[in-house]
Amino acid sequence: MDDAALLIAELLTRRWLPRSHPRVKRALVDAELFALVEQRLAQVGLRFMDSIYADHVSVALLPPAQTAVLGEAGVNANNNLDLPRDAQALLVVLWALIVLPKRERQTSRVEQADEGQNDMFPGAKPLPSARLVSPVLSYKTLLEDYGNQLGKKMRLDANLKLLERHGFILRRQDEIAEGPLLDVLLDYDVMAPRILDGALADVLARERSEAAAAAPGAATPATDPTPAPAA
Repeated sequence: MDDAALLIAELLTRRWLPRSHPRVKRALVDAELFALVEQRLAQVGLRFMDSIYADHVSVALLPPAQTAVLGEAGVNANNNLDLPRDAQALLVVLWALIVLPKRERQTSRVEQADEGQNDMFPGAKPLPSARLVSPVLSYKTLLEDYGNQLGKKMRLDANLKLLERHGFILRRQDEIAEGPLLDVLLDYDVMAPRILDGALADVLARERSEAAAAAPGAATPATDPTPAPAA
């Protein structure tokens, strides 16, 4: 078997591979090998899933194959993992709280340790890896902020286990981190405008204002004892 066949076999078996994997690294820089991988995947209705902002790669169905394989009814094409509605809602919330700030840090070339420091040439820095800039969420905070909307503790725990099993998140005791597929299978260009301009816009604005207020050295608004002139 050649490298293209071995890479595809590993992707189908493991569902995702790190970009640091030797065959993945070679495919991403070898145009001929990458074209061969894409061609063979397309022959069975699949496509190579990759994002420069993610640390892993995967495969997914090509759009023409989605309807034929999943059908327009029954197994929904946008939820072929059979996630319950509250698990889908939780996935969107986690994506918004993890991927959006991570992408902002990556595009501005800012690592967490560098936040708050000015840089004259941010564009000259290499793109930070997801591992370095992806925020880690607190389970207790997630439960407190969204538990009532997402089915309370029992349902939240069950759905977190489900999302972890599917590779969207990683759990480390009380911490929830980005999983290998969170920024690979969910389309940023589709999701981001709907979230930033949609239902979660107010929530994200509140999260950012609270984070800014809690940041070390945050300016405290001065109180002016002089009353404002009457209109």
